[in-house]
Amino acid sequence: MNRIVVADAGPLIALARIERLSLLFALYGSVLVPETVLAELCVESDRPGARVLSAALAEGVIEPRPLPRDCDADIANLGLLLDPGESAAIVLAQEMRCRFLLIDERRGRQIARRRGIPVVGLAGALLAAKQRGLLESVRSVLTALSQQGYRLSDTLVEEVLRLAGEADRQGE
Repeated sequence: MNRIVVADAGPLIALARIERLSLLFALYGSVLVPETVLAELCVESDRPGARVLSAALAEGVIEPRPLPRDCDADIANLGLLLDPGESAAIVLAQEMRCRFLLIDERRGRQIARRRGIPVVGLAGALLAAKQRGLLESVRSVLTALSQQGYRLSDTLVEEVLRLAGEADRQGE
Protein backbone atom coordinates (compact mmCIF):
# COMPACT_ATOMS: atom_id res chain seq x y z
CA MET A 1 0.00 0.00 0.00
CA ASN A 2 1.18 3.52 -0.79
CA ARG A 3 2.22 5.26 2.43
CA ILE A 4 1.88 8.82 1.11
CA VAL A 5 -0.51 11.06 3.03
CA VAL A 6 -1.60 14.39 1.54
CA ALA A 7 -3.17 17.04 3.77
CA ASP A 8 -5.36 20.10 3.44
CA ALA A 9 -4.58 23.09 5.65
CA GLY A 10 -7.46 22.83 8.15
CA PRO A 11 -6.39 19.71 10.07
CA LEU A 12 -2.74 20.85 10.11
CA ILE A 13 -3.60 24.28 11.48
CA ALA A 14 -5.95 22.78 14.07
CA LEU A 15 -3.34 20.36 15.40
CA ALA A 16 -0.66 23.06 15.37
CA ARG A 17 -2.86 25.41 17.42
CA ILE A 18 -3.09 22.83 20.19
CA GLU A 19 0.55 21.76 19.77
CA ARG A 20 -0.37 18.21 18.72
CA LEU A 21 0.97 18.27 15.15
CA SER A 22 3.56 15.71 16.24
CA LEU A 23 0.77 13.11 16.22
CA LEU A 24 0.83 13.17 12.42
CA PHE A 25 4.57 12.53 12.36
CA ALA A 26 4.17 9.68 14.82
CA LEU A 27 1.37 8.17 12.72
CA TYR A 28 2.54 8.79 9.17
CA GLY A 29 6.13 10.04 9.18
CA SER A 30 5.33 13.09 7.09
CA VAL A 31 2.50 14.60 5.10
CA LEU A 32 2.68 16.15 1.66
CA VAL A 33 1.01 19.47 0.93
CA PRO A 34 0.67 21.35 -2.32
CA GLU A 35 2.30 24.75 -2.36
CA THR A 36 -1.15 26.38 -2.20
CA VAL A 37 -1.81 24.69 1.14
CA LEU A 38 1.65 25.70 2.35
CA ALA A 39 0.72 29.33 1.64
CA GLU A 40 -2.54 28.89 3.61
CA LEU A 41 -0.55 27.66 6.62
CA CYS A 42 0.99 31.16 6.99
CA VAL A 43 4.09 29.71 8.67
CA GLU A 44 5.82 33.12 8.72
CA SER A 45 2.96 34.87 10.51
CA ASP A 46 2.08 35.50 14.14
CA ARG A 47 -1.09 33.41 13.88
CA PRO A 48 -1.77 30.74 16.49
CA GLY A 49 0.07 27.56 15.54
CA ALA A 50 2.37 29.22 12.98
CA ARG A 51 5.49 28.53 15.05
CA VAL A 52 4.59 24.83 15.32
CA LEU A 53 3.86 24.64 11.59
CA SER A 54 7.14 26.38 10.76
CA ALA A 55 9.07 23.89 12.91
CA ALA A 56 7.24 20.96 11.28
CA LEU A 57 8.15 22.30 7.86
CA ALA A 58 11.81 22.67 8.88
CA GLU A 59 11.83 19.13 10.30
CA GLY A 60 10.25 17.61 7.18
CA VAL A 61 7.01 16.60 8.91
CA ILE A 62 5.25 18.78 6.33
CA GLU A 63 6.66 18.39 2.82
CA PRO A 64 5.56 20.87 0.15
CA ARG A 65 5.11 19.48 -3.36
CA PRO A 66 4.48 21.29 -6.64
CA LEU A 67 1.50 20.31 -8.72
CA PRO A 68 2.00 19.00 -12.25
CA ARG A 69 1.90 21.76 -14.85
CA ASP A 70 -0.96 20.16 -16.76
CA CYS A 71 -3.48 20.36 -13.90
CA ASP A 72 -4.52 24.02 -14.24
CA ALA A 73 -7.90 23.20 -15.82
CA ASP A 74 -8.64 20.63 -13.12
CA ILE A 75 -7.73 23.13 -10.38
CA ALA A 76 -9.92 25.78 -12.03
CA ASN A 77 -12.90 23.40 -12.22
CA LEU A 78 -12.50 22.34 -8.60
CA GLY A 79 -12.10 26.01 -7.67
CA LEU A 80 -15.72 26.57 -8.65
CA LEU A 81 -16.74 24.48 -5.63
CA LEU A 82 -13.78 24.53 -3.23
CA ASP A 83 -11.15 26.87 -1.91
CA PRO A 84 -7.75 26.84 -3.65
CA GLY A 85 -6.03 24.74 -0.97
CA GLU A 86 -8.67 22.03 -1.00
CA SER A 87 -8.63 21.96 -4.80
CA ALA A 88 -4.85 21.62 -4.91
CA ALA A 89 -4.80 18.98 -2.16
CA ILE A 90 -7.30 16.85 -4.07
CA VAL A 91 -5.30 17.11 -7.29
CA LEU A 92 -2.03 16.29 -5.50
CA ALA A 93 -3.63 13.35 -3.70
CA GLN A 94 -4.91 12.00 -6.99
CA GLU A 95 -1.57 12.50 -8.75
CA MET A 96 0.39 10.85 -5.92
CA ARG A 97 -2.10 7.97 -5.59
CA CYS A 98 -1.90 8.60 -1.89
CA ARG A 99 -2.83 6.34 0.99
CA PHE A 100 -5.38 8.99 1.91
CA LEU A 101 -6.17 12.70 1.89
CA LEU A 102 -6.45 14.34 5.32
CA ILE A 103 -9.33 16.78 4.88
CA ASP A 104 -12.30 17.81 7.00
CA GLU A 105 -14.36 20.03 4.72
CA ARG A 106 -17.49 18.08 3.73
CA ARG A 107 -17.70 19.12 0.10
CA GLY A 108 -13.99 18.47 -0.40
CA ARG A 109 -14.35 15.00 1.10
CA GLN A 110 -17.28 14.21 -1.18
CA ILE A 111 -15.44 15.34 -4.30
CA ALA A 112 -12.29 13.44 -3.33
CA ARG A 113 -14.30 10.25 -2.75
CA ARG A 114 -16.00 10.61 -6.13
CA ARG A 115 -12.52 10.73 -7.66
CA GLY A 116 -11.57 7.53 -5.88
CA ILE A 117 -9.32 9.21 -3.31
CA PRO A 118 -9.50 7.70 0.18
CA VAL A 119 -10.18 10.39 2.77
CA VAL A 120 -9.65 10.63 6.50
CA GLY A 121 -10.67 13.51 8.70
CA LEU A 122 -8.91 14.86 11.74
CA ALA A 123 -11.22 12.79 13.96
CA GLY A 124 -10.13 9.62 12.17
CA ALA A 125 -6.48 10.51 12.66
CA LEU A 126 -7.13 11.04 16.38
CA LEU A 127 -8.77 7.62 16.60
CA ALA A 128 -5.75 6.06 14.88
CA ALA A 129 -3.47 7.83 17.36
CA LYS A 130 -5.42 6.44 20.31
CA GLN A 131 -5.44 2.92 18.83
CA ARG A 132 -1.65 3.07 18.49
CA GLY A 133 -1.22 4.28 22.06
CA LEU A 134 -0.14 7.79 21.03
CA LEU A 135 -3.09 9.44 22.80
CA GLU A 136 -4.52 8.65 26.18
CA SER A 137 -7.71 10.62 25.56
CA VAL A 138 -9.40 11.62 22.32
CA ARG A 139 -11.90 13.65 24.36
CA SER A 140 -9.21 15.98 25.72
CA VAL A 141 -7.90 16.67 22.20
CA LEU A 142 -11.42 17.26 20.85
CA THR A 143 -12.04 19.66 23.73
CA ALA A 144 -8.81 21.54 23.00
CA LEU A 145 -9.71 21.75 19.31
CA SER A 146 -13.16 23.10 20.18
CA GLN A 147 -11.62 25.73 22.47
CA GLN A 148 -9.50 26.88 19.52
CA GLY A 149 -12.60 27.25 17.34
CA TYR A 150 -12.24 24.05 15.31
CA ARG A 151 -15.74 22.87 14.49
CA LEU A 152 -16.77 19.23 14.41
CA SER A 153 -20.44 18.29 14.51
CA ASP A 154 -21.86 17.02 17.78
CA THR A 155 -22.86 13.81 16.00
CA LEU A 156 -19.29 13.24 14.81
CA VAL A 157 -17.84 13.98 18.24
CA GLU A 158 -20.27 11.51 19.86
CA GLU A 159 -19.37 8.82 17.32
CA VAL A 160 -15.63 9.40 17.70
CA LEU A 161 -15.91 9.20 21.48
CA ARG A 162 -17.93 5.99 21.17
CA LEU A 163 -15.32 4.45 18.85
CA ALA A 164 -12.54 5.58 21.21
CA GLY A 165 -14.29 3.92 24.15
CA GLU A 166 -14.81 7.29 25.83
CA ALA A 167 -18.54 7.80 25.26
CA ASP A 168 -19.55 7.28 28.90
CA ARG A 169 -16.73 9.34 30.41
CA GLN A 170 -17.43 12.86 31.53
CA GLY A 171 -15.36 15.81 30.25
CA GLU A 172 -11.78 16.01 31.42
